[in-house]
Amino acid sequence: MRIAFVGKGGSGKTTLSALFSRHLARSGAPVLAVDGDINQHLAEALGHDGDDLGAPPLGAHMADIKDCLRGANPRIASREAMIKTTPPGRGSRLLRLLGDDELHARYVRRVGDVPLMVTGAFEESDLGVACYHSKLGGVELYLNHLVDGPGEYVVVDMTAGADAFASGLFTRFDVTFLVAEPTRKGVSVYRQYRDHAREFGIRIAVIGNKVTSEDDLLFLKDHVGDDLLTHLVHSPWVRAAEQGRGESDLGGLEQHNRHALTILREAVDSHPRDWSALHRHAVEFHLRNARSWANEATGLDLTAQVDPDFVPGPASLG
Repeated sequence: MRIAFVGKGGSGKTTLSALFSRHLARSGAPVLAVDGDINQHLAEALGHDGDDLGAPPLGAHMADIKDCLRGANPRIASREAMIKTTPPGRGSRLLRLLGDDELHARYVRRVGDVPLMVTGAFEESDLGVACYHSKLGGVELYLNHLVDGPGEYVVVDMTAGADAFASGLFTRFDVTFLVAEPTRKGVSVYRQYRDHAREFGIRIAVIGNKVTSEDDLLFLKDHVGDDLLTHLVHSPWVRAAEQGRGESDLGGLEQHNRHALTILREAVDSHPRDWSALHRHAVEFHLRNARSWANEATGLDLTAQVDPDFVPGPASLG
């Protein structure tokens, strides 16, 4: 199952991404955390101390990732002909979550109990010449070629604000958790996500964060309504962890907040994957990109990369 955490900058989405990933790992579930934010702080939130994670960022190795994933797909002539939205087809390299393959071996490192993959920071050389979403292309290609099953989890910390809708990546998830503080700014981002999500049939649920009173909770209920799934209260445990002190064991997290994480997992597990719908979204956004810019950029008809008889899923691995 694939989960995105989104929200206004400063809402706590990176903290929630880390807490939920650790909650899943603590239960023994297979989980992969992915830092897809322009501000790369998920490793630190998971407890990494230092700058070097020891794994290369996806964004800096797109050509190698394309070579790996296109496999023997006859519809993709070369790495240059493959763009971030190119969907898999017969002959493509399909991946199992944390499987024994070169992509996971090269780009994943453990931070505590949680395997982590990062897109990479926005570099000085990118200023004025590149869009951050180009770095997210590795995540989109990875998810397009991943055949994950029930009880397996990919948790992606997305870039802040409605900017996450600037690419088709937002359709690659089973559920999107929007982290909202009980403020007008916090719920304004929710309205943007709600409208975009409804257009494409994307599941969205709101997590109230930094709730300190009944008034805070009532504010969220008034502005979010039935989309409010649960909330977390102000956490001295989280603050201590962010300051590099206190317990590292998630069992020390406040009982209410631990229960909220359980509610998140139940919400994820309650809706089985619809592989056909997931692939339909991937194809739709690929065709959009091909027709709007990629055909002209490559000199090829990239709409022909769509394999009409292919739908990813467990059967496609056989």
